[in-house]
Amino acid sequence: MSISVLPAALPKKVGVLGGGRMGAGIAHGFLIKGSHVVVVERDEASALAARERIQSSAAKSVERRAVDCNLDEILSRLEVSVNYGAFGGRKLVVEAVPEIWDLKISSLRAVEEHLDTDAFLASNTSSLSVSRLASGLKRPANFLGLHFFNPVPASTLIEVVIGGQTRPELVDAARRWVEALDKTPVVVNDAPGFASSRLGVAIALEAMRMLEEGVASADDIDNAMVLGYKHPTGPLKTTDIVGLDVRLGIAEYLHSTLGDRFAPPQILRDKVEGGELGRKSGTGFYNWS
Repeated sequence: MSISVLPAALPKKVGVLGGGRMGAGIAHGFLIKGSHVVVVERDEASALAARERIQSSAAKSVERRAVDCNLDEILSRLEVSVNYGAFGGRKLVVEAVPEIWDLKISSLRAVEEHLDTDAFLASNTSSLSVSRLASGLKRPANFLGLHFFNPVPASTLIEVVIGGQTRPELVDAARRWVEALDKTPVVVNDAPGFASSRLGVAIALEAMRMLEEGVASADDIDNAMVLGYKHPTGPLKTTDIVGLDVRLGIAEYLHSTLGDRFAPPQILRDKVEGGELGRKSGTGFYNWS
């Protein structure tokens, strides 16, 4: 069965489930390229916050002259809702809820109930098995992973993750979507942590162990990677930006699937338990306040 998408173009109608930092960034990416986007949140307060995030992000793109249209035009293509029924008629919906298995699968099933049979569903999961998520859906061939990176507007990478039942035509379409967003696709088969999270978390966990053992300060560990290996930010600062709680969740999953080399260091567990989650809480391995 062929896939009905415009060649080398984005779907005109896109949905995003979840309007947090990642979901808002994903919505922003599609909006500024001309798609009509609906974002669905769990309640009115969250929906209002999502709209404000997207509006702020879009305004910055306009100020930088990174887009060829004005803010009003961009926002005219945005809808924010608390009703899953708003996904009706969308050709692509990207799920961007927290990395909690039960929440992911229940959310994906709820979205699928409102999609046409020829629509596509993607998860922004950074580590959970796409094949296993697909096994809980009615149309697993129409599902794959689209792993965006934070912050989405500035990042040039999207990881396209192929599930065991993902049809090849969808992978080809996803490549075109990513390129139409002016980003670069990296295509990987479904495996724990895919490519990016697996490598990124491995470096970050070792940096945490070095800090824990007193090998060097957080600044010096990060600078070693920035100056020596040309990383844009060091692994500890990146962890603060991503969120220590997010990194802990991914590490625990990789530990359970790949073994002890991904065991979370005690310093990470202690900081998360103490509410030091990184930039979003004001402190993590650095002070952001």
